[in-house]
Amino acid sequence: MDDDELLRYSRQIMLPEIDIAGQSRLTQSRALIVGLGGLGSPAAMYLAAAGVGSLLLCDDDHVDLSNLQRQIAHTTARIGQPKVASAASALQALNPGVEIVQLRQRLEGAALDQVVSGADIVLDCCDNFATRFAVNAACHRHRKPLVSGAAVRWDGQVSVFSQQPGTGCYRCLYDEDGQEDMRCSHNGVVAPLVGIVGTVQALEAIKVLTGVGEPLTGRLLVLDGLRMQWRELRLQRDPACPVCAS
Repeated sequence: MDDDELLRYSRQIMLPEIDIAGQSRLTQSRALIVGLGGLGSPAAMYLAAAGVGSLLLCDDDHVDLSNLQRQIAHTTARIGQPKVASAASALQALNPGVEIVQLRQRLEGAALDQVVSGADIVLDCCDNFATRFAVNAACHRHRKPLVSGAAVRWDGQVSVFSQQPGTGCYRCLYDEDGQEDMRCSHNGVVAPLVGIVGTVQALEAIKVLTGVGEPLTGRLLVLDGLRMQWRELRLQRDPACPVCAS
């Protein structure tokens, strides 16, 4: 790292758990962020600020006026732009030293496998179960850690799936059949809630990438925003899970 980088990341390098070695691991890491909305915006901004070397931004949507109540990577002036382009502008302005890769598509099939296999960590910041299940399955196939977050109305949740043998996956938590549509566009969401969840996702990603602390592997944090209460639930691997049981 040069002098500018040492100064930029100095408050993080001061932490004995991270130090120069941990910061170097961050700058050499690649993180895939699926969804650049309410969760992906703060997650991407904090990972860029923290110095994660390469951020792969995946979203096929465009910025809409209704997004701006909570999707803080976007601005009024960028309404109509692809979300990945809008977010890339915000991230490059924040930290020009981070590589930004724009994926203006809905990843699926071989394309999803290719991108996941090249990442060191994946953050699921999307808003639909079909994409969540597909991303989880790809992460399991390629043994890539997955940081999953969700937020709707006043409620949020975060967990980490390590994809290691003997541990559960996102599919152990939810069944593909009969899932209720819990998108914000159908149910609403209070603005700061997505910021809280997305920021926790960024923190968990940094912990996994640097190997410090205790990630939320095997645990689900559930936030009741109306009462500002966190609950921790222990996750058990489903022995009949169609993704990870084998």
